[in-house]
Amino acid sequence: MALSEEGRRLLQNEFTAFEAKNQRAKTTEQAIKLSVITQYFPPDYAATGQLVEELVHELATLGVDIEVFTGQPGYAFGTTNAPAIEKNGRVKIKRSRTSQMFPGRIRGKALNGVMFFVRSLSHLIRHSRSHNLLLVTTAPPFLPLIGYLAHLLLGISYVCILYDLYPDIAVALNVIPKHHFISRFWMAINRQVWRNAKGLIVLSPDMKKHVVNNCPEVANKITVIHSWADSDLIVPIPKKYNWFAWKHDLVDKFTVLYSGNMGRCHDMETILEAAKDLQDEPIHFLFVGGGAKGKILKEEVKRLGLHNIAFLPYQNKEDLPYSLTACDVSLVSVDKGMENLVAPSKVYGALAAGRPMAVICPQHSYLQNMMTEVNCGGAFENGDSRGLADFLSHLSRDKHLAEKMGTAARNYMQSNFTCEIIAKQYLEVLRRSVL
Repeated sequence: MALSEEGRRLLQNEFTAFEAKNQRAKTTEQAIKLSVITQYFPPDYAATGQLVEELVHELATLGVDIEVFTGQPGYAFGTTNAPAIEKNGRVKIKRSRTSQMFPGRIRGKALNGVMFFVRSLSHLIRHSRSHNLLLVTTAPPFLPLIGYLAHLLLGISYVCILYDLYPDIAVALNVIPKHHFISRFWMAINRQVWRNAKGLIVLSPDMKKHVVNNCPEVANKITVIHSWADSDLIVPIPKKYNWFAWKHDLVDKFTVLYSGNMGRCHDMETILEAAKDLQDEPIHFLFVGGGAKGKILKEEVKRLGLHNIAFLPYQNKEDLPYSLTACDVSLVSVDKGMENLVAPSKVYGALAAGRPMAVICPQHSYLQNMMTEVNCGGAFENGDSRGLADFLSHLSRDKHLAEKMGTAARNYMQSNFTCEIIAKQYLEVLRRSVL
């Protein structure tokens, strides 16, 4: 049927409006001169650094020019030096040595963080005309302050990615009291940083709720953008075709995998109790990674003489597709009181691996809702080791259910949490911030 003159005119108007909108978007992207400040960046294996690397390269494919200012590797696999300057298409990387000056553990990391902060501010001042938008992360936790200072001194707009919420985590861990002058001063700085930011990005609805409770006036600046995984890199691999599973004798064992940081924000105690309950069943637990609680867990396993638990160090990124799929179930845990303060990035790699997930977290966590809505695993409250053990035991006997949950996990991730999908959400925040 031929279109009427009126129909043709309306169609032409719609097409013209679409083209104009598309051209405005392209012009905005070309106008963004983005500076990204983060202490951790590959070859460091910190999850935040790896996420930032994938994000900036994806934003570059969307037309954004980016400079990353970061540190030399603080902890990587035998690598202590990376090129001081790298260029890859629209992405330029500059590395400062200040992040390696103090080799100590907690105190050394804090001092390195301070030195990196000073060096980053100096870099921004010297290159202030090269950028019109700053993206800062909470790695280290006080780094967003640099956005506020750059805004005051140089007039640069900034967006903050809040990976972790400090000093709230330190208070929850009883490192400092809630009403201590340090925590009150830190929170006052946070509010000032948040109020002056063009945009705030948090990783979960729970984190947004917590920030709004502390600073209600920034509610309209906050965007919830989840982390992601590379679904082209991490694909479901049957264990019988997986060299990592063969190497570590996992092919014929029902394997429950915890991969990543075992830090103070993670509930390892519930997992250990479940492993104790299952020590006489053919279920094997593998912990890959490290952290403060990882050391404690190793000591407890040795003291108790448990033979159904093994440990491996962090794996190279190129080996993750094999380590994450050398299991039958993936574990994720968040300790009680931490559900509003952190959002574990390991969730998305576990989803991509196409395996069922067992999540240990408080009752009202967004992770509980995810497991219920997607039916890709089970969620258990902190301390419910019996429920966790029963779930793992049931899956070990019901391969059909395990496969069904694994497929649901993979499909959910591909529909919602690929880098391509997430980068477009970041780009929208950046666009609004330069308009």
